[in-house]
Amino acid sequence: MRFHKIAGLPALAVATLVLGCTGQTLDEIVGEEVATLVAPPMVPPPITRDHATKVIVNLETEEHVGRLADGVEYTFWTFGGQVPGTFLRVREGDEVEFHLNNRPDSRMPHNIDLHAVTGPGGGAASSFTNPGHSSVFSFKALNPGLYVYHCATAPVGMHIANGMYGMILVEPKGGLPPVDREYYVMQGEFYTEGAYGEAGLQPFSMAKAIAENPDYVLFNGAVGSLTGDNSLQAEVGETVRLFVGNGGPNLISSFHVIGEIFDRVNVQAGSMVSEDIQTTLIPAGGAAIAEFTLEVPGTYLLVDHSIFRTFNKGALGMLAVDGPADSAIYSGQLLNEVYIPEGGAIQEIASEPTAPTAMTTEERIEAGGRVYSQNCAACHQPAGQGLAGAFPPLANSDYLNANTGRAIDALLNGLSDEIVVNGETYNGVMPSLRLSDEDIANVLSYVYSSWGNSGAVVTPREVARRR
Repeated sequence: MRFHKIAGLPALAVATLVLGCTGQTLDEIVGEEVATLVAPPMVPPPITRDHATKVIVNLETEEHVGRLADGVEYTFWTFGGQVPGTFLRVREGDEVEFHLNNRPDSRMPHNIDLHAVTGPGGGAASSFTNPGHSSVFSFKALNPGLYVYHCATAPVGMHIANGMYGMILVEPKGGLPPVDREYYVMQGEFYTEGAYGEAGLQPFSMAKAIAENPDYVLFNGAVGSLTGDNSLQAEVGETVRLFVGNGGPNLISSFHVIGEIFDRVNVQAGSMVSEDIQTTLIPAGGAAIAEFTLEVPGTYLLVDHSIFRTFNKGALGMLAVDGPADSAIYSGQLLNEVYIPEGGAIQEIASEPTAPTAMTTEERIEAGGRVYSQNCAACHQPAGQGLAGAFPPLANSDYLNANTGRAIDALLNGLSDEIVVNGETYNGVMPSLRLSDEDIANVLSYVYSSWGNSGAVVTPREVARRR
Protein backbone atom coordinates (compact mmCIF):
# COMPACT_ATOMS: atom_id res chain seq x y z
CA MET A 1 0.00 0.00 0.00
CA ARG A 2 1.31 3.44 -0.92
CA PHE A 3 0.28 6.77 0.61
CA HIS A 4 -0.03 10.16 -1.11
CA LYS A 5 -0.60 13.29 0.89
CA ILE A 6 -3.32 15.65 -0.36
CA ALA A 7 -3.75 19.03 1.29
CA GLY A 8 -6.49 19.01 3.88
CA LEU A 9 -6.87 15.21 3.99
CA PRO A 10 -5.08 12.64 6.15
CA ALA A 11 -2.73 10.40 4.22
CA LEU A 12 -4.62 7.24 5.15
CA ALA A 13 -7.83 8.66 3.62
CA VAL A 14 -6.26 8.79 0.18
CA ALA A 15 -4.34 5.54 0.22
CA THR A 16 -3.99 3.85 -3.14
CA LEU A 17 -4.27 0.10 -3.49
CA VAL A 18 -1.97 -1.85 -5.82
CA LEU A 19 -3.81 -4.55 -7.78
CA GLY A 20 -1.75 -7.74 -7.90
CA CYS A 21 0.44 -8.25 -10.93
CA THR A 22 -1.30 -5.64 -13.12
CA GLY A 23 0.50 -2.67 -11.60
CA GLN A 24 -2.78 -0.70 -11.77
CA THR A 25 -3.51 1.44 -8.72
CA LEU A 26 -6.94 2.39 -7.45
CA ASP A 27 -7.48 5.58 -5.51
CA GLU A 28 -9.23 5.39 -2.17
CA ILE A 29 -12.76 6.72 -2.54
CA VAL A 30 -13.57 9.73 -0.37
CA GLY A 31 -17.27 10.61 -0.02
CA GLU A 32 -19.88 10.54 -2.76
CA GLU A 33 -21.81 12.87 -5.02
CA VAL A 34 -24.67 12.71 -7.51
CA ALA A 35 -23.65 13.42 -11.10
CA THR A 36 -24.81 16.70 -12.59
CA LEU A 37 -26.81 15.99 -15.75
CA VAL A 38 -26.97 18.75 -18.37
CA ALA A 39 -28.71 18.72 -21.76
CA PRO A 40 -26.59 19.24 -24.90
CA PRO A 41 -24.94 21.36 -26.17
CA MET A 42 -23.98 22.38 -22.64
CA VAL A 43 -21.76 20.34 -20.33
CA PRO A 44 -21.43 20.05 -16.54
CA PRO A 45 -18.81 22.33 -14.94
CA PRO A 46 -15.19 21.19 -14.62
CA ILE A 47 -14.32 19.02 -11.63
CA THR A 48 -12.43 20.94 -8.95
CA ARG A 49 -11.97 18.28 -6.25
CA ASP A 50 -8.50 16.81 -5.85
CA HIS A 51 -9.53 13.30 -4.82
CA ALA A 52 -11.54 10.37 -6.15
CA THR A 53 -15.12 9.94 -5.02
CA LYS A 54 -18.16 7.79 -5.60
CA VAL A 55 -20.28 9.33 -8.38
CA ILE A 56 -23.90 8.24 -8.59
CA VAL A 57 -25.38 8.51 -12.09
CA ASN A 58 -29.15 8.28 -12.60
CA LEU A 59 -29.90 8.04 -16.32
CA GLU A 60 -33.31 7.33 -17.83
CA THR A 61 -34.05 5.83 -21.23
CA GLU A 62 -37.02 7.34 -23.01
CA GLU A 63 -38.74 6.67 -26.33
CA HIS A 64 -40.65 9.61 -27.76
CA VAL A 65 -41.74 11.27 -30.99
CA GLY A 66 -39.82 14.46 -31.71
CA ARG A 67 -38.72 16.86 -34.44
CA LEU A 68 -36.12 15.58 -36.92
CA ALA A 69 -36.54 18.52 -39.32
CA ASP A 70 -39.24 21.08 -40.04
CA GLY A 71 -42.39 19.08 -40.79
CA VAL A 72 -40.58 15.78 -40.15
CA GLU A 73 -41.04 13.71 -36.99
CA TYR A 74 -39.24 10.61 -35.81
CA THR A 75 -39.55 8.17 -32.92
CA PHE A 76 -36.32 8.75 -31.02
CA TRP A 77 -34.90 6.30 -28.49
CA THR A 78 -32.86 8.34 -26.04
CA PHE A 79 -30.73 8.56 -22.93
CA GLY A 80 -32.12 11.40 -20.86
CA GLY A 81 -34.80 12.47 -23.33
CA GLN A 82 -32.57 14.08 -25.95
CA VAL A 83 -30.12 13.22 -28.72
CA PRO A 84 -27.30 12.98 -27.91
CA GLY A 85 -27.77 11.71 -24.38
CA THR A 86 -26.76 13.55 -21.25
CA PHE A 87 -23.06 14.44 -21.02
CA LEU A 88 -21.44 12.67 -18.05
CA ARG A 89 -18.38 14.13 -16.32
CA VAL A 90 -16.26 12.22 -13.81
CA ARG A 91 -12.64 12.20 -12.64
CA GLU A 92 -9.94 9.62 -13.21
CA GLY A 93 -10.05 7.22 -10.28
CA ASP A 94 -13.73 7.79 -9.46
CA GLU A 95 -16.05 4.91 -8.67
CA VAL A 96 -19.16 5.35 -10.78
CA GLU A 97 -22.38 3.77 -9.53
CA PHE A 98 -24.62 3.69 -12.57
CA HIS A 99 -28.41 3.49 -12.31
CA LEU A 100 -30.15 2.86 -15.66
CA ASN A 101 -33.91 3.43 -15.51
CA ASN A 102 -36.14 2.35 -18.41
CA ARG A 103 -39.46 4.20 -18.44
CA PRO A 104 -42.63 2.08 -18.07
CA ASP A 105 -44.00 3.44 -21.35
CA SER A 106 -40.99 2.19 -23.34
CA ARG A 107 -41.63 -0.54 -25.86
CA MET A 108 -38.09 -1.91 -25.88
CA PRO A 109 -35.52 -3.11 -23.34
CA HIS A 110 -32.34 -1.03 -23.28
CA ASN A 111 -28.86 -1.15 -21.79
CA ILE A 112 -25.70 0.94 -21.94
CA ASP A 113 -22.18 0.31 -23.22
CA LEU A 114 -19.82 3.01 -21.97
CA HIS A 115 -16.50 2.96 -23.78
CA ALA A 116 -14.93 4.30 -20.57
CA VAL A 117 -15.68 1.03 -18.78
CA THR A 118 -13.15 -1.76 -18.34
CA GLY A 119 -15.38 -4.82 -18.15
CA PRO A 120 -17.58 -7.09 -20.34
CA GLY A 121 -19.69 -5.14 -22.79
CA GLY A 122 -18.65 -1.83 -21.30
CA GLY A 123 -21.46 -2.31 -18.80
CA ALA A 124 -23.95 -3.69 -21.31
CA ALA A 125 -23.81 -7.15 -19.78
CA SER A 126 -24.86 -5.72 -16.40
CA SER A 127 -27.40 -3.13 -17.46
CA PHE A 128 -30.01 -4.93 -19.59
CA THR A 129 -33.21 -3.24 -18.41
CA ASN A 130 -36.80 -4.03 -19.37
CA PRO A 131 -39.48 -1.33 -19.57
CA GLY A 132 -40.49 -0.22 -16.10
CA HIS A 133 -37.32 -1.59 -14.49
CA SER A 134 -33.99 -0.25 -13.19
CA SER A 135 -30.55 -1.80 -13.12
CA VAL A 136 -27.43 -0.86 -11.19
CA PHE A 137 -23.74 -1.61 -11.76
CA SER A 138 -20.50 0.15 -10.91
CA PHE A 139 -17.14 0.68 -12.54
CA LYS A 140 -13.85 2.37 -11.87
CA ALA A 141 -12.87 5.22 -14.21
CA LEU A 142 -9.35 4.00 -14.91
CA ASN A 143 -8.39 5.89 -18.06
CA PRO A 144 -8.75 9.63 -18.68
CA GLY A 145 -10.33 10.66 -21.97
CA LEU A 146 -13.58 11.44 -23.73
CA TYR A 147 -15.62 8.33 -24.47
CA VAL A 148 -18.79 7.46 -26.37
CA TYR A 149 -21.60 5.53 -24.72
CA HIS A 150 -24.49 3.86 -26.54
CA CYS A 151 -27.19 1.26 -26.22
CA ALA A 152 -26.03 -2.26 -27.04
CA THR A 153 -29.33 -4.14 -26.96
CA ALA A 154 -30.11 -6.14 -30.11
CA PRO A 155 -30.49 -5.00 -32.80
CA VAL A 156 -27.61 -2.80 -31.67
CA GLY A 157 -27.39 -0.74 -34.85
CA MET A 158 -31.07 0.15 -34.71
CA HIS A 159 -30.85 1.37 -31.12
CA ILE A 160 -27.89 3.59 -32.00
CA ALA A 161 -29.48 4.84 -35.23
CA ASN A 162 -32.58 5.86 -33.27
CA GLY A 163 -30.47 8.19 -31.14
CA MET A 164 -29.16 6.13 -28.22
CA TYR A 165 -25.68 7.56 -27.82
CA GLY A 166 -23.85 10.17 -25.78
CA MET A 167 -20.46 10.86 -24.18
CA ILE A 168 -18.69 10.55 -20.85
CA LEU A 169 -15.62 12.61 -20.00
CA VAL A 170 -13.11 11.14 -17.58
CA GLU A 171 -11.04 14.14 -16.54
CA PRO A 172 -7.38 13.48 -15.72
CA LYS A 173 -6.44 13.85 -12.07
CA GLY A 174 -4.85 17.22 -12.75
CA GLY A 175 -7.94 18.42 -14.62
CA LEU A 176 -8.14 19.98 -18.07
CA PRO A 177 -6.59 23.39 -18.82
CA PRO A 178 -9.15 26.14 -18.14
CA VAL A 179 -11.06 27.61 -21.09
CA ASP A 180 -13.84 30.19 -21.40
CA ARG A 181 -16.47 28.02 -23.08
CA GLU A 182 -17.14 24.30 -23.39
CA TYR A 183 -19.74 22.77 -25.71
CA TYR A 184 -20.99 19.27 -26.52
CA VAL A 185 -21.50 18.40 -30.19
CA MET A 186 -22.24 14.89 -31.41
CA GLN A 187 -22.80 13.68 -34.96
CA GLY A 188 -25.20 10.90 -35.85
CA GLU A 189 -27.08 9.44 -38.80
CA PHE A 190 -30.78 8.81 -39.30
CA TYR A 191 -32.21 6.35 -41.81
CA THR A 192 -35.82 7.07 -42.75
CA GLU A 193 -38.27 5.41 -45.11
CA GLY A 194 -38.88 8.79 -46.76
CA ALA A 195 -36.27 10.97 -48.42
CA TYR A 196 -34.62 13.94 -46.72
CA GLY A 197 -37.30 16.47 -45.82
CA GLU A 198 -40.24 14.22 -46.63
CA ALA A 199 -43.00 15.27 -44.27
CA GLY A 200 -44.73 13.34 -41.55
CA LEU A 201 -43.72 10.74 -38.98
CA GLN A 202 -40.88 8.82 -40.61
CA PRO A 203 -40.15 5.21 -39.62
CA PHE A 204 -36.66 3.76 -39.40
CA SER A 205 -35.36 2.04 -42.55
CA MET A 206 -33.28 -1.04 -41.81
CA ALA A 207 -32.48 -1.46 -45.53
CA LYS A 208 -30.90 2.02 -45.75
CA ALA A 209 -29.04 1.47 -42.49
CA ILE A 210 -27.52 -1.78 -43.72
CA ALA A 211 -26.58 -0.05 -47.00
CA GLU A 212 -25.03 2.79 -44.93
CA ASN A 213 -27.03 5.36 -46.89
CA PRO A 214 -28.48 7.83 -44.38
CA ASP A 215 -31.06 10.45 -45.31
CA TYR A 216 -29.86 12.68 -42.47
CA VAL A 217 -26.40 13.30 -41.02
CA LEU A 218 -26.90 15.63 -38.08
CA PHE A 219 -25.34 17.39 -35.15
CA ASN A 220 -27.24 16.93 -31.90
CA GLY A 221 -30.15 15.02 -33.30
CA ALA A 222 -32.09 17.43 -35.53
CA VAL A 223 -31.73 19.72 -38.52
CA GLY A 224 -31.01 23.20 -37.15
CA SER A 225 -30.23 22.06 -33.61
CA LEU A 226 -27.15 24.32 -33.60
CA THR A 227 -28.20 27.13 -35.99
CA GLY A 228 -30.09 30.41 -35.70
CA ASP A 229 -31.33 30.97 -32.17
CA ASN A 230 -29.72 27.64 -31.21
CA SER A 231 -26.21 28.71 -32.32
CA LEU A 232 -23.33 28.27 -29.94
CA GLN A 233 -22.17 31.60 -28.48
CA ALA A 234 -18.74 33.09 -27.72
CA GLU A 235 -16.79 36.37 -27.61
CA VAL A 236 -13.65 37.54 -29.36
CA GLY A 237 -10.63 36.65 -27.24
CA GLU A 238 -12.25 33.62 -25.64
CA THR A 239 -10.99 30.06 -25.83
CA VAL A 240 -13.54 27.42 -26.82
CA ARG A 241 -13.33 23.70 -26.15
CA LEU A 242 -15.56 21.41 -28.20
CA PHE A 243 -16.24 17.90 -27.00
CA VAL A 244 -17.08 16.28 -30.32
CA GLY A 245 -18.39 12.75 -30.68
CA ASN A 246 -19.62 10.53 -33.45
CA GLY A 247 -22.45 8.18 -32.57
CA GLY A 248 -22.49 6.75 -36.07
CA PRO A 249 -23.65 4.08 -36.40
CA ASN A 250 -21.78 3.88 -39.71
CA LEU A 251 -20.00 6.96 -41.06
CA ILE A 252 -16.66 8.56 -40.21
CA SER A 253 -16.91 12.29 -39.51
CA SER A 254 -14.51 14.85 -41.01
CA PHE A 255 -15.14 17.53 -38.40
CA HIS A 256 -14.20 21.09 -39.35
CA VAL A 257 -15.01 24.63 -38.20
CA ILE A 258 -15.04 26.94 -41.22
CA GLY A 259 -12.87 29.97 -40.53
CA GLU A 260 -11.00 28.55 -37.53
CA ILE A 261 -7.93 26.40 -36.98
CA PHE A 262 -7.87 24.10 -33.99
CA ASP A 263 -4.99 25.16 -31.75
CA ARG A 264 -5.05 21.74 -30.10
CA VAL A 265 -6.85 18.48 -30.80
CA ASN A 266 -6.79 15.50 -28.47
CA VAL A 267 -6.67 12.93 -31.25
CA GLN A 268 -9.49 10.42 -30.78
CA ALA A 269 -9.98 12.19 -27.43
CA GLY A 270 -6.98 10.46 -25.88
CA SER A 271 -3.74 11.78 -24.42
CA MET A 272 -2.00 12.53 -27.75
CA VAL A 273 -2.32 16.20 -28.70
CA SER A 274 -1.86 17.60 -32.22
CA GLU A 275 -1.60 21.33 -32.90
CA ASP A 276 -2.75 23.62 -35.75
CA ILE A 277 -5.30 21.18 -37.15
CA GLN A 278 -7.79 22.10 -39.89
CA THR A 279 -10.01 18.99 -39.93
CA THR A 280 -10.05 16.01 -37.60
CA LEU A 281 -11.33 12.54 -38.36
CA ILE A 282 -13.69 11.03 -35.81
CA PRO A 283 -14.62 7.37 -36.33
CA ALA A 284 -18.04 6.00 -35.55
CA GLY A 285 -18.00 5.35 -31.83
CA GLY A 286 -15.12 7.80 -31.35
CA ALA A 287 -14.54 11.35 -30.17
CA ALA A 288 -12.16 14.31 -30.26
CA ILE A 289 -11.49 17.31 -28.06
CA ALA A 290 -10.83 20.46 -30.09
CA GLU A 291 -9.72 23.82 -28.67
CA PHE A 292 -9.28 27.18 -30.38
CA THR A 293 -9.08 30.88 -29.55
CA LEU A 294 -11.36 33.35 -31.30
CA GLU A 295 -9.58 36.35 -32.85
CA VAL A 296 -12.30 37.96 -34.99
CA PRO A 297 -16.10 38.14 -34.81
CA GLY A 298 -18.57 36.48 -37.15
CA THR A 299 -20.51 33.28 -37.65
CA TYR A 300 -18.38 30.17 -37.86
CA LEU A 301 -19.88 27.03 -39.37
CA LEU A 302 -19.43 23.60 -37.80
CA VAL A 303 -19.50 21.01 -40.57
CA ASP A 304 -18.72 17.49 -41.61
CA HIS A 305 -16.31 18.22 -44.45
CA SER A 306 -17.73 15.31 -46.38
CA ILE A 307 -19.52 18.38 -47.50
CA PHE A 308 -22.73 17.15 -49.12
CA ARG A 309 -23.65 15.82 -45.69
CA THR A 310 -23.54 19.41 -44.45
CA PHE A 311 -25.54 21.20 -47.10
CA ASN A 312 -27.83 18.36 -48.19
CA LYS A 313 -28.21 16.09 -45.15
CA GLY A 314 -28.16 18.54 -42.25
CA ALA A 315 -24.69 18.32 -40.61
CA LEU A 316 -24.45 22.05 -39.98
CA GLY A 317 -23.93 24.02 -36.79
CA MET A 318 -23.05 27.64 -36.05
CA LEU A 319 -20.82 29.42 -33.56
CA ALA A 320 -21.83 33.09 -33.28
CA VAL A 321 -18.92 35.24 -32.09
CA ASP A 322 -19.36 38.85 -30.94
CA GLY A 323 -16.67 41.43 -30.34
CA PRO A 324 -14.40 43.95 -32.05
CA ALA A 325 -13.01 43.31 -35.52
CA ASP A 326 -9.26 43.09 -36.18
CA SER A 327 -8.45 43.98 -39.78
CA ALA A 328 -4.84 42.92 -39.32
CA ILE A 329 -6.04 39.33 -38.90
CA TYR A 330 -9.01 39.43 -41.27
CA SER A 331 -9.82 42.40 -43.47
CA GLY A 332 -13.26 41.48 -44.71
CA GLN A 333 -14.02 42.14 -48.37
CA LEU A 334 -11.78 44.76 -49.97
CA LEU A 335 -12.99 44.47 -53.58
CA ASN A 336 -15.97 43.06 -55.41
CA GLU A 337 -16.01 43.28 -59.18
CA VAL A 338 -17.42 41.33 -62.09
CA TYR A 339 -15.36 38.45 -63.45
CA ILE A 340 -16.95 36.43 -66.25
CA PRO A 341 -14.55 34.15 -68.10
CA GLU A 342 -15.30 33.10 -71.65
CA GLY A 343 -17.64 30.13 -71.87
CA GLY A 344 -19.62 30.82 -68.69
CA ALA A 345 -23.05 29.21 -68.63
CA ILE A 346 -25.92 28.56 -66.28
CA GLN A 347 -25.44 25.39 -64.30
CA GLU A 348 -28.21 22.88 -63.74
CA ILE A 349 -28.79 20.70 -60.71
CA ALA A 350 -31.17 17.81 -61.16
CA SER A 351 -33.64 17.26 -58.36
CA GLU A 352 -36.40 14.75 -57.94
CA PRO A 353 -39.78 16.11 -56.81
CA THR A 354 -39.93 15.85 -53.03
CA ALA A 355 -43.08 17.65 -51.96
CA PRO A 356 -46.48 15.94 -51.90
CA THR A 357 -49.37 17.51 -53.77
CA ALA A 358 -50.59 20.41 -51.63
CA MET A 359 -54.36 20.95 -51.51
CA THR A 360 -54.67 24.08 -49.36
CA THR A 361 -52.63 27.28 -49.14
CA GLU A 362 -51.44 26.29 -45.67
CA GLU A 363 -50.32 22.87 -46.92
CA ARG A 364 -48.58 24.48 -49.89
CA ILE A 365 -46.66 26.89 -47.65
CA GLU A 366 -45.70 24.12 -45.24
CA ALA A 367 -44.44 21.92 -48.08
CA GLY A 368 -42.57 24.89 -49.52
CA GLY A 369 -40.72 25.36 -46.27
CA ARG A 370 -39.30 21.86 -46.63
CA VAL A 371 -38.25 22.51 -50.23
CA TYR A 372 -36.60 25.74 -49.10
CA SER A 373 -34.59 24.05 -46.34
CA GLN A 374 -33.38 21.37 -48.77
CA ASN A 375 -32.49 23.57 -51.75
CA CYS A 376 -32.30 27.27 -50.86
CA ALA A 377 -31.33 27.85 -47.24
CA ALA A 378 -27.62 27.11 -47.68
CA CYS A 379 -27.22 30.16 -49.95
CA HIS A 380 -30.07 32.51 -49.04
CA GLN A 381 -29.86 31.55 -45.33
CA PRO A 382 -32.56 30.05 -43.08
CA ALA A 383 -34.29 33.41 -42.46
CA GLY A 384 -33.97 34.58 -46.08
CA GLN A 385 -31.42 37.26 -45.21
CA GLY A 386 -28.96 36.26 -47.94
CA LEU A 387 -25.21 36.90 -47.81
CA ALA A 388 -23.92 40.38 -48.61
CA GLY A 389 -22.15 40.53 -51.93
CA ALA A 390 -22.96 36.93 -52.79
CA PHE A 391 -26.60 35.85 -52.44
CA PRO A 392 -29.46 38.36 -52.56
CA PRO A 393 -31.93 38.51 -49.68
CA LEU A 394 -35.33 36.93 -50.12
CA ALA A 395 -36.67 38.66 -47.00
CA ASN A 396 -38.71 41.78 -47.80
CA SER A 397 -37.38 41.54 -51.37
CA ASP A 398 -38.51 44.24 -53.80
CA TYR A 399 -37.22 42.08 -56.65
CA LEU A 400 -39.51 39.17 -55.76
CA ASN A 401 -42.53 41.19 -54.71
CA ALA A 402 -42.58 43.18 -57.96
CA ASN A 403 -43.16 40.21 -60.25
CA THR A 404 -44.07 36.60 -59.40
CA GLY A 405 -43.53 35.56 -63.03
CA ARG A 406 -39.93 36.68 -62.86
CA ALA A 407 -39.45 34.68 -59.69
CA ILE A 408 -40.89 31.56 -61.37
CA ASP A 409 -38.55 32.05 -64.34
CA ALA A 410 -35.54 32.26 -62.02
CA LEU A 411 -36.33 28.86 -60.54
CA LEU A 412 -37.15 27.32 -63.91
CA ASN A 413 -34.13 28.61 -65.83
CA GLY A 414 -31.58 29.81 -63.30
CA LEU A 415 -30.03 33.29 -63.24
CA SER A 416 -26.74 34.63 -64.55
CA ASP A 417 -27.50 38.31 -65.17
CA GLU A 418 -26.88 41.29 -62.92
CA ILE A 419 -29.88 42.05 -60.72
CA VAL A 420 -30.66 44.74 -58.15
CA VAL A 421 -32.35 43.68 -54.90
CA ASN A 422 -33.28 46.22 -52.25
CA GLY A 423 -30.86 48.72 -53.79
CA GLU A 424 -27.88 46.34 -53.89
CA THR A 425 -26.40 44.89 -57.09
CA TYR A 426 -25.77 41.14 -57.35
CA ASN A 427 -24.04 39.43 -60.23
CA GLY A 428 -23.83 35.79 -59.23
CA VAL A 429 -24.96 32.57 -60.84
CA MET A 430 -28.01 30.75 -59.56
CA PRO A 431 -28.27 27.21 -60.93
CA SER A 432 -31.44 25.71 -62.31
CA LEU A 433 -32.53 23.09 -59.78
CA ARG A 434 -34.93 21.27 -62.09
CA LEU A 435 -37.67 21.33 -59.50
CA SER A 436 -41.15 20.11 -60.34
CA ASP A 437 -43.99 22.57 -60.95
CA GLU A 438 -45.41 21.57 -57.57
CA ASP A 439 -42.11 22.19 -55.75
CA ILE A 440 -41.60 25.59 -57.41
CA ALA A 441 -45.14 26.69 -56.56
CA ASN A 442 -44.73 25.52 -52.98
CA VAL A 443 -41.35 27.09 -52.30
CA LEU A 444 -42.33 30.44 -53.82
CA SER A 445 -45.56 30.45 -51.84
CA TYR A 446 -43.50 29.80 -48.72
CA VAL A 447 -41.06 32.64 -49.52
CA TYR A 448 -43.86 35.07 -50.36
CA SER A 449 -45.63 34.23 -47.08
CA SER A 450 -42.45 34.77 -45.01
CA TRP A 451 -40.14 37.57 -43.86
CA GLY A 452 -42.30 40.58 -44.74
CA ASN A 453 -43.03 39.58 -48.34
CA SER A 454 -46.28 40.13 -50.23
CA GLY A 455 -48.14 36.94 -49.28
CA ALA A 456 -48.69 35.93 -52.91
CA VAL A 457 -49.64 32.31 -53.57
CA VAL A 458 -48.14 30.60 -56.64
CA THR A 459 -49.86 27.57 -58.15
CA PRO A 460 -48.43 24.69 -60.19
CA ARG A 461 -50.62 25.81 -63.10
CA GLU A 462 -48.86 29.20 -63.18
CA VAL A 463 -45.50 27.49 -63.18
CA ALA A 464 -46.55 25.14 -65.98
CA ARG A 465 -47.66 28.06 -68.14
CA ARG A 466 -44.26 29.75 -67.83
CA ARG A 467 -42.39 26.51 -68.34
